[in-house]
Amino acid sequence: MLRRLLVLCFVATSALAQKPDGPRAFDYDIKTPLDTQDAGADFRGTVGIYDLSYANPKGARVSAYLIMPPGKGPFAAIIWGHWCWPNSDLHNRKEFLDEAVALAPSGVASLLVDFPIARPDYVADKDPLSDRQVDELVEQVVAIRRGADLLFSRPFVDQKRVAYVGHSCGASAGAVVSGIDKRFRAFVFMASPISNEAMIKTPQFEAFRKQVGPERVDAYLAKYPWTDEGKYIARAAPASLFFQYATKEDFLTPELGKATAAVASQPRQVKIYDAPHALNADARRDRVAFLAEQLQFRPPDPEAIAAIPQLPQPPEPKP
Repeated sequence: MLRRLLVLCFVATSALAQKPDGPRAFDYDIKTPLDTQDAGADFRGTVGIYDLSYANPKGARVSAYLIMPPGKGPFAAIIWGHWCWPNSDLHNRKEFLDEAVALAPSGVASLLVDFPIARPDYVADKDPLSDRQVDELVEQVVAIRRGADLLFSRPFVDQKRVAYVGHSCGASAGAVVSGIDKRFRAFVFMASPISNEAMIKTPQFEAFRKQVGPERVDAYLAKYPWTDEGKYIARAAPASLFFQYATKEDFLTPELGKATAAVASQPRQVKIYDAPHALNADARRDRVAFLAEQLQFRPPDPEAIAAIPQLPQPPEPKP
């Protein structure tokens, strides 16, 4: 658990060694064509599920679902970033599909994006300080920002009512977005230790440092401090932030979650759930209520939210 979480957050300090532009690695030419390609559509009642892809100037094409409510809008909109639990069948855009469909009748359009781990040919890099780890972070951040470009190009989106929801690695990428892209009104960060400042104070981090090599770890921290996602959530204002953490995690304890949230700008709130890394139905209910308040859409049918299947929590994968 510790090694995987550090790969998703702390080790963002490694890969940009080859990117001398520093934080500008997350920038791109907004005039680059999206080159949106449609791959089909499905419907659940009056809710449209459109399978599409768009170009990412910092990586491979991004596969996504665009969830469309009935009517013409303008709609509130949410971009959803999935978790990266390696042996989950839902470490892809399908993680939040049922939740997005349930929100659509309330006038919410959604874009559910795939991250690199979701690609069929993806092979994990087991080095927690490899260059590729953060190349993927950069790719994820730009995929989210390009997703916002796509939504903002559509007349049915109310550009003043756009939010982002990210789980685990999706929260890590969203944390960077919160500090550099001011188009989002609100962010939900689910079960992710997105602050080096908070993490380096934990005994688990010190054990990781000794295991990997203090000199190697310290060199990255000293040379690339700007890759700490905590520095971005500190600049997220005026967006409203909601942090959701769980009790049943070996590394990402409630105390670490609260310390992470304390780094962030105001307005912010944090809530702890009696749940594993996958979180639970209570977290979903609170998340939906937060989004409805921030984006000013009609709260969805409580029974429809309660009927959403629980995200399965696979066992911790063996090293």
